[in-house]
Amino acid sequence: MSVTVIVPTYNERENVAELVRRTAGAVPGAEILFVDDSSDGTADEVRRVAAGAACRVRVVHRDRPTGGLGGAVIEGLRAASHDVCVVMDGDLQHPPERIPDIVAALAAGDGEIVAASRYVGGGSATGLADATRRLVSRASTAVTRAMFPVRLRRVTDPMTGFFGVDRRLLDLDRLRPRGFKILLEIIVRTDLAVAEVPFTFGDRFAGASKASVRQGARFLHQLALLRFGKMGAFALIGALGAVANVAIVWALTSLGTDYVWAAIIAAETTIVANFLLAERFVFHDLRRQARAFWRRFATSFGFNNAEAAVRIPVMALMVETWGIASPVATAITLAVAFVIRFTFHSLVVYAPRTEAAERAATRA
Repeated sequence: MSVTVIVPTYNERENVAELVRRTAGAVPGAEILFVDDSSDGTADEVRRVAAGAACRVRVVHRDRPTGGLGGAVIEGLRAASHDVCVVMDGDLQHPPERIPDIVAALAAGDGEIVAASRYVGGGSATGLADATRRLVSRASTAVTRAMFPVRLRRVTDPMTGFFGVDRRLLDLDRLRPRGFKILLEIIVRTDLAVAEVPFTFGDRFAGASKASVRQGARFLHQLALLRFGKMGAFALIGALGAVANVAIVWALTSLGTDYVWAAIIAAETTIVANFLLAERFVFHDLRRQARAFWRRFATSFGFNNAEAAVRIPVMALMVETWGIASPVATAITLAVAFVIRFTFHSLVVYAPRTEAAERAATRA
């Protein structure tokens, strides 16, 4: 069968032999391509198993796992020997025995992407560890479908990592993988029709789940970028900062601190925190062409303090003259400042260096 099975792995050494055995039995003649970001010797285990495998098995080990699992899938799509590719996890919760169903649906033209779904008729999510994870999975799926009601109107499981696609239909340079929900990225950024086949999400064969609070945060970040772009992610960080700002003002004024001093302390704290979060999650792709970190920080810090120097007197006016509660006045002025902050950071803080600065940086 002319298909490449792409398996992104992170510390899945104990699952390699069984995955290769079952996949080779389910799809004779397929290529199995591991894209490995592990530190536990998974790549070495793949090479060992490949020597006696019943089908072609390769591994691409990445020392720098750019883009996380999604980046590994994109690299696998580029390196695959066949155009028809099936992506699956390396823990055997995606049963290799369902690969022929995905490939058959692609060949029949049922969809340009064929996703294996836990939630379509005949599917099951019993392999999720407990009721809490099942609830989180259902809730995150519902939120995702609500954010993309048109693109996902016929997709029951946009969060699945088990799907097939002909890579010739994808513009890989257009995709921006961030984390582990690469199918969602592909569906949202393309106009490809999606079909689904049911599958039972099984128990892990070996090893521990990679699900974590950090993965959840990355997923929310991915959703924000897909739905709203950089401005949405900046707004999310700004919203978190605004909540923190209001909370600090409330806490300090409750302790007897004058509201102006409380606002100053809150502003300085959130200015630094917001810059670091935006640096990591919003403008990370612009940092290489922009000025040095400390210059970016100084520019951002100076601007935000100038903005705060204007905003806080306005807030004081709202409190003293209009009788608005200080936390409410803080929230209003922060909302008004958002657009100005985003525009300044996009056009000034992360502006590309001049040619002279670029040459100086290169010589340094």
